[in-house]
Amino acid sequence: MSIVVTGATGELGRLVIDQLVATVPAGSVAAVVRDKEKAAGLAARGIELRIADYNHPETLAGAFRAGDRVLLISGSEVGRRVPQHSAVIDAAKAAGVAQLAYTGVLGGPDADFQLAAEHQVTERLILASGLPYTFLRNGWYTENYTANLAPVLEHGAVVANAGEGRVASASRADYAAAAAAVLTGDGHLNATYELSGDVAWSLAEYAATVAAATGKEIAYKNVPAAVHQEILVGAGLPEGFAAILVDVDEAIGRGLLAGTSGDLSRLAGRPTTPLADSVKAAVAGI
Repeated sequence: MSIVVTGATGELGRLVIDQLVATVPAGSVAAVVRDKEKAAGLAARGIELRIADYNHPETLAGAFRAGDRVLLISGSEVGRRVPQHSAVIDAAKAAGVAQLAYTGVLGGPDADFQLAAEHQVTERLILASGLPYTFLRNGWYTENYTANLAPVLEHGAVVANAGEGRVASASRADYAAAAAAVLTGDGHLNATYELSGDVAWSLAEYAATVAAATGKEIAYKNVPAAVHQEILVGAGLPEGFAAILVDVDEAIGRGLLAGTSGDLSRLAGRPTTPLADSVKAAVAGI
């Protein structure tokens, strides 16, 4: 039996691997990756590589084995995730894995924004498979904001169409700690966790936090959805992806990413990373 992480060379996957090898032998961890060369660093740490591609179901036949505990990290290609996830689920079922954990979206079936749709279908496919599951419904990553500090600092503004909505974000490392906990611990089969930060904050508060960390004047500019769409497309984002981000902001305005269940900090065994700490770290890295 191995603990298997799919998408292991991605930003979240690497952090999950780090959390796992801090608590279990590296030889008990396997990484499902598309590119062996990209994963050379994982192999050097004693982690087994299993080469497979979500887009090529035939490659997944050897990715899982009976008794494995598997983390399916959702694919990054919006619009293609359902067939990709379906291929993983089918391979996991054929292998007879002992657990299939999945990184979905906060709110599950109650999330009514576009980005949630593929996650909802995936959860239904997992339930239909009959596999023992753990649903890790991840909220918004703080890095979704802090990774884009450059234009905020350049223009002195956080621009969004989220109104006064609040976001209970957490760092990727927080979500990784929770994933590692359910893969290594007991009592998590057929369980659902709503994962989010301990504190929900507004974008006005985010702007003030950036200002405090940089000494610059940073304002929050709430704009209509159509205007935000134009700004994002003008900045080089594809129209479809820009529309998804605008739709998420609308959902934030409706309070759909503000929940603070406490599940994340309970699984991680510590408080989630404060917004100010994440902002300070991002500013230091610029």
